Amino acid sequence: MIRPTVAADASNLISLAGATGLFEPHQLKELSTLLANSFDDTTASKAFWLTDDDSGPVGMAYCELERMTDQTWNLQLIAIHPSRQGQGRGTALLRHTEQTLVARGGRMLIVETSGSADFERVRTFYANCGYQEEGRIRDFYGTGYDKVAFRKVLEV
Repeated sequence: MIRPTVAADASNLISLAGATGLFEPHQLKELSTLLANSFDDTTASKAFWLTDDDSGPVGMAYCELERMTDQTWNLQLIAIHPSRQGQGRGTALLRHTEQTLVARGGRMLIVETSGSADFERVRTFYANCGYQEEGRIRDFYGTGYDKVAFRKVLEV
């Protein structure tokens, strides 16, 4: 069941992110801080977290509105526990995120990911879900680690 994330999910979600192998330790620490701050958000941020819960968190997504845009959102994170990948959970979580955005008046969703070989499967996933590659910034994350941006116009 996909549902809004609650504070009690935090430690399980950080463990889940670590289990994917896609995050460095310093990135997990940043993620933990971001997640904790989202439950103490006094700025009325429109950002939101979703959790795929199957007797405990097995997936998560984090999305935020891009500043100074007309309802362009950025999917900052989507992750499924490795033991649950390949079961359609990532696609379901992404679709749920898109539906949530449409209900909020969202117009477009962008996704940024790494251009490294380790992320080939991730880029293929987005393409298979109807996202188009829009751009690439060479060496963005470090020498040899490009940023690849995808976008999808949301259907009402």
